[in-house]
Amino acid sequence: MKRPTGTPTRTGKSPVADKRSQPAPAAATPRKVRRHKKPRRGGILGWIAGLVSLMWRIVWGSVWRLGMVVALILGAASAYFYVSLPEASDLFDGRARGSVTMLDRDGRVFAWRGETFGAVDSDQIAPVLRQAVISAEDRRFFRHVGVSPRGIASAIRINLAEGRGPLEGNGGSTITQQVAKLLCLGDTFDPTRFANEAEFEADCRGGGIWRKIKEIPFAFAMEAKYSKDDILSIYMNRSYLGGGARGFEAASQVYFNKPASQVNTSEAAMLAGLLPAPSRYAPTANLERAQNRASVVMGLMHEEGYLDDQQLAAARANPATLSQAATARAGGYFADWLMESGPGFLTSETTEDVTITTTFDQRIQRAAERALQRVFDEKVKDGSTAEAAVVVMSADGAVRAVIGGRNTRVNGVFNRATQAKRQTGSSFKPFVYAAALEAGYSPSDRIEDGPLTIRIPGGRNWSPQNYTRNYRGAVTLTTSLAQSLNTSTIRLQEAVGRDQVIRVAQGFGIVSNLTTSPSLGLGASEATLLELTGAYAGIRNGGTSVAPYGLVELTVQGDDRPLMGQTGGFGERVISQRAAGQLIYMMQQVISSGTGSRAKLGDRPVAGKTGTTSSYRDAWFVGFTEQYVTGVWMGHDDNTPLTGVTGGGLPAEIWQAVMSEIHEGLPELALSTVSPDGSGIIMSSGGSTPQVVTSGSADDPLAAALAGVMNSVEQQNSGGGRMIGAPSTEVTGGAPQTSGDSVGASSDDALSRALNGILGGN
Repeated sequence: MKRPTGTPTRTGKSPVADKRSQPAPAAATPRKVRRHKKPRRGGILGWIAGLVSLMWRIVWGSVWRLGMVVALILGAASAYFYVSLPEASDLFDGRARGSVTMLDRDGRVFAWRGETFGAVDSDQIAPVLRQAVISAEDRRFFRHVGVSPRGIASAIRINLAEGRGPLEGNGGSTITQQVAKLLCLGDTFDPTRFANEAEFEADCRGGGIWRKIKEIPFAFAMEAKYSKDDILSIYMNRSYLGGGARGFEAASQVYFNKPASQVNTSEAAMLAGLLPAPSRYAPTANLERAQNRASVVMGLMHEEGYLDDQQLAAARANPATLSQAATARAGGYFADWLMESGPGFLTSETTEDVTITTTFDQRIQRAAERALQRVFDEKVKDGSTAEAAVVVMSADGAVRAVIGGRNTRVNGVFNRATQAKRQTGSSFKPFVYAAALEAGYSPSDRIEDGPLTIRIPGGRNWSPQNYTRNYRGAVTLTTSLAQSLNTSTIRLQEAVGRDQVIRVAQGFGIVSNLTTSPSLGLGASEATLLELTGAYAGIRNGGTSVAPYGLVELTVQGDDRPLMGQTGGFGERVISQRAAGQLIYMMQQVISSGTGSRAKLGDRPVAGKTGTTSSYRDAWFVGFTEQYVTGVWMGHDDNTPLTGVTGGGLPAEIWQAVMSEIHEGLPELALSTVSPDGSGIIMSSGGSTPQVVTSGSADDPLAAALAGVMNSVEQQNSGGGRMIGAPSTEVTGGAPQTSGDSVGASSDDALSRALNGILGGN
């Protein structure tokens, strides 16, 4: 069968045509065969690379996990501190006790005690002071969140470079962290853990890694709770800046006598410079060092852009200086005495802020300090350890100045004027003569000055001697006191009675235990300079005791009325005005012609008494004018003898120098005396009885009255005499026994009655 020829007619799809028209099938994609990489065979480098990679994965995984844990702990701790923080204003006052501000007699501040404080808001502080603090303490304060890692790293670098431990010395703390430390991280005083609040505060200020760690969440909490201004206000109110001042307001008042809102650039820099070491940089300790530190702070302010070149140059050319009160620093010993003598709950232990108006006189204090320094510079050998103390008061006991030692610019040290009890020596003798005059004896009565032996209990003999080892025989009481004769004074004491001498001394304010032995009259007992000066003030005012005082008025801050008034002044009468006037006359002779001649003040009437103890351990001079009573003591703290110093020597010269200074410009007023010379009457003991002779006109009524009285006495007692008898050489028991031809001299005798009647008596 033949195959058909020609083109075939397609009635359907040709399988060939279809095949041709269809696209060629895509080439099959080869399957990727996953093959395990064979470990590279790079040797030891490959192994190291692998190990590093493994360690990195482990460390990185640990770090972010640890960081997460630390962040959670910090967040929780910060939240805890956040909810426990009070309002910012409640944290301004962080004192454990109150402050005491003292005003002088003119109402001017002269001293502070306690924790001086003045709470102010940040807007009450001069902007330049805020800038100085930020520049000196934390220049990134407004940019960090409470902690500055850069600052900590820088501090560690500095500490290591200077050979210290990484956390020793420079701490790198921000102001916020320093506030956390000031707040003791929110802790409060626990008396079961700390002996006192000072120990607690010292623990709060301590360092250590654990405390540094706790500061971080506390700082974060404060940054979240308070504004930057609040944190800065807490810092500037609670920081201690030396001189008893806590806070910049108090420091500005202490050092510059102005509020913190009024300080200039140099003053602000000086205050900010105190923060690292308040005691070292305090301007009252070393002004030049404080000024140099302030210059450094001003340089930091310039670097931060707070001062331009011109302002920096002007501030450095005019460094800050202290106020007049801070420069003088007068009254440290006075303030210390007031704090120790006043009620503790209102002074040394007060929890309130109190203001005390005092009797203190800054002019007198500075004058006394100048005088004391001048005498020591001119009269005392270099290297001498001799000390001196001075007290100045008015006749009513108002204390005007106190010097407790040669170093006058100190606080809180031993006060030799008020705390040192020393033997009074011959400065005690006026009380013997006061008792005799009160008993009716006269300044012109005579007493024997000669060898004397008194047998005392126990069978021992006591024989006083004069300083010169010479004796003068019968002398008047005036001469005996003026020349400070010992044997005649003891004879007088034994005639009057030791119990009477003790009564008079205690009445005038010698509160220390007085010996009952015969040596009482020679000052064997001890007293403070303040006590002795107050006793002489009682003589000066006419025989009425005084209690030395310094507090006039005490007011608690915020109260309208004083809480306390004057704490001393006039007391009870001890001896009559007549006896006091006669004693003043006799004490005038001590200076005009006796052992106290170096204390003369020209023509100004003065009276006083020298005093030197056995072995020259103490030397005194206490005396007065119509205006002031002043006492001076010299000696060694270790009670070693002075070299060639007696009460009539350097103490009298110091007294003269002090009184000359404080009386400058004051009128020369006469002392109130009852004396032969002062009244125009001379009383003598010549003949059988005392004679009264007028030195004025014949018709002097006072002289005529006294002459009539004495003529009557002479007619009644023509055989008597006015010689005071000597005591027996034996004294047994308490009361001394006297013998001889003494005339009983009671306060009821004719002369006493006449003087009391004419001159006013008691």
